[in-house]
Amino acid sequence: MVRRDGIHFQGLRYISPTLAGYVGRSVVIRYDPRDITEIRVFDHEAFVCKAVNQDHHDQKVSLKEVQAARNARRRGLRKGINERIAVVAKLTDPAPATEAPPATPRRKLQVYREDLR
Repeated sequence: MVRRDGIHFQGLRYISPTLAGYVGRSVVIRYDPRDITEIRVFDHEAFVCKAVNQDHHDQKVSLKEVQAARNARRRGLRKGINERIAVVAKLTDPAPATEAPPATPRRKLQVYREDLR
């Protein structure tokens, strides 16, 4: 789908002046997984234009590199969250008791009067 600010694909935004006439329309995109800094846009099997990602226009970035960077970022965030959870758990848990809590006596099986006869 072409949006007002371009085409969003794999978390990246691709723009081209030609796309202005296609805002709100569904288009087909094709890309090279070895270099996703540009995509080719097609409308009803007709070539429309090449759209580029301005953040990486002077680089060659593969799809695997983007996915690896996302996974590394996700692992880093998860590690930070787990560290914070551990700190909060440590601060909110009361000091461990030195004595074991008294054992609760087991209840006997309850039986109805009718069953005793």
